[in-house]
Amino acid sequence: MPKRKAALLETESDVSSTLRRSTRRKSSAPNTVVNENTDSNTTKSRSKSKTQAVKTKAKVTQKTQAKGASTEPVETPKTNDGGASDSSDRWYWLLKAEPESRFENGIDVKFSIDDLASRKDPEPWDGIRAYAARNNLRSMKKGELAFFYHSNCKEPGLVGTMEIVQEHSPDLSAHDPKAPYYDPSSKPEDPKWSVVHVKFRSKFAQPVGLKELREMGKPGKPLENMQMLKQSRLSVSRVSPLEWKYLMDLVQAQGGELNATKAA
Repeated sequence: MPKRKAALLETESDVSSTLRRSTRRKSSAPNTVVNENTDSNTTKSRSKSKTQAVKTKAKVTQKTQAKGASTEPVETPKTNDGGASDSSDRWYWLLKAEPESRFENGIDVKFSIDDLASRKDPEPWDGIRAYAARNNLRSMKKGELAFFYHSNCKEPGLVGTMEIVQEHSPDLSAHDPKAPYYDPSSKPEDPKWSVVHVKFRSKFAQPVGLKELREMGKPGKPLENMQMLKQSRLSVSRVSPLEWKYLMDLVQAQGGELNATKAA
């Protein structure tokens, strides 16, 4: 079953407006706050390709995606306050996917937290076609945790957690012309794009919505430096340990986690 990867446009809006679709793609703009309504990132989605046994998840692509070689060096992640992170410290992440149907190249790329929960084997998070998002994937370490974010839908927000169970490897879906996010510039002998494998860890009893996240991201609030709020086009973003703890404490106060599984 092919997973969708590539460049999608993410257009999320507030609860007060019509919200539709988003997923993987991120940009490295430092402190610029980008409105989710103009989000051009691609969200990850699941789909089955008639000619490919590999799944392709939808990833968001930014309009301002940097162009660079596949050999572009992977930088050490920076903390959300601008400092370099200690490589020995645990890091956290946020990955976007689209829970509602949307077709790319004839393939439905939707993928939700429930889809991930139904998978018995590690799920490849593929379809990333932006360098900043790809570099975040390459920085992930086995055992690290990530938020699952529903994007480009009526109620975007954090809906659960997953674990990185396999570090980055080439995203082979980029080489399949029938895949949703085929990239002819990526060659098997010199792959540009990467994929990590994840496993479901929990679903939240009550999602943490985008409107709520934006409120907590205002100046002086706990999430004022959160990368996803500052770079809304980013489909794969960093979450600091303090941000993770704050949000997980909020989740527990709002009913906790459902169907939680133990990390490996």
